[in-house]
Amino acid sequence: MTRRAVVVGAGLGGLRAAEALRKQDVDVVVIGDEPHLPYNRPPLSKEALKGGISIDALEFRRRADGIDWRLGQAVTGCSLVDRMVEAGGDSYAFDGLVIASGIRPRHLPVPGPQPEVLRTVDDAQRLRERLAPDTRLLIVGAGFIGCEVAATARGLGCDVTVTAFDSQPMLRPLGEELGAAMRTHHEDHGVHFHLGVGVAEFHADGVTLSDDTRLTADVVIEAVGSLPNVEWLDGNGLDLSDGVLTGNLLRAVGTDVPVVAVGDIARFPNPLFDDVPRRVEHWNMPTETGKRAGLTLGAMLRGESPEGEFRPMPSFWSDQYDYSLQSYGMPGLGQPVLVEGAWGVDCIVEYRRDDELMGVVGVNRTAEVTRYRKEIGRHVP
Repeated sequence: MTRRAVVVGAGLGGLRAAEALRKQDVDVVVIGDEPHLPYNRPPLSKEALKGGISIDALEFRRRADGIDWRLGQAVTGCSLVDRMVEAGGDSYAFDGLVIASGIRPRHLPVPGPQPEVLRTVDDAQRLRERLAPDTRLLIVGAGFIGCEVAATARGLGCDVTVTAFDSQPMLRPLGEELGAAMRTHHEDHGVHFHLGVGVAEFHADGVTLSDDTRLTADVVIEAVGSLPNVEWLDGNGLDLSDGVLTGNLLRAVGTDVPVVAVGDIARFPNPLFDDVPRRVEHWNMPTETGKRAGLTLGAMLRGESPEGEFRPMPSFWSDQYDYSLQSYGMPGLGQPVLVEGAWGVDCIVEYRRDDELMGVVGVNRTAEVTRYRKEIGRHVP
């Protein structure tokens, strides 16, 4: 008997889950709110933004035939009891469900016109058209997206200012010392920072900060984190307090219906670190979770119990000017220890919790950092 799975979300995680299900002879419908087939998002703040946006160049290669793509349709509701998803005025019945609806940019709860954001290829195309030499760009938020856009915009000749509530850029993943070193590197390339202060009001031409500082700009972009897209799942008994709570094999907690979650939205425990469920927004997690969730859901649809243990290694990279940052593990779980080089200068930083290695970040040390993959999660001081 052929089973049918509906995948809500046409990003990388949804794509990999759909491919894994097709290999198990499951009929798959993928519903996505964007009109595009799955594409690569990290370049949107880096090389694609600098060189021009081409959706064809960003699209992922699709490795399975027979997937029914329903694009440009926002999912508005779901009933797990009826096994039905509502999208674009249509109803889609399913035997199994993949929650791959991802995240959206968070907006600060302050008055004034909403600034631009950078999440989709359409966002990047609009922003690129406005980034010309001498354009005054104000970036609200000093995380990776904000800093990557800052570096790209400086390369395009823009006058760039970054403001954020944190004391240093990329503070949470990198820590105080490496964050401060990255700030210095940005300042050496002409970026101006206003850190440690919040935004009181947005304006069409800038912001007013909470210390009454007025910053003006031609273009304002907001990059202050993300929120999981889970509203369409309300009323189904799932834990939606931060994404979708799942077990280790990505099966949703709170329902007997075959449901899995993938990518940025899945909150699951990873035995590499501990038994605390977490959402991880690193670039490789949609692929890792998509493949594993596809196996889990396929087993459930056959009436089998999913087996194994899921121990994915989170990883991310970031290119800013002549610095290439590479990370493995969960640096935010530990305290930074400089082991090679100087802060921010061809360095390796380990992040330890009670002498256990939680993660590592290397600046221009990609080859050396790669060897840490086997050490993280061994729980050996």
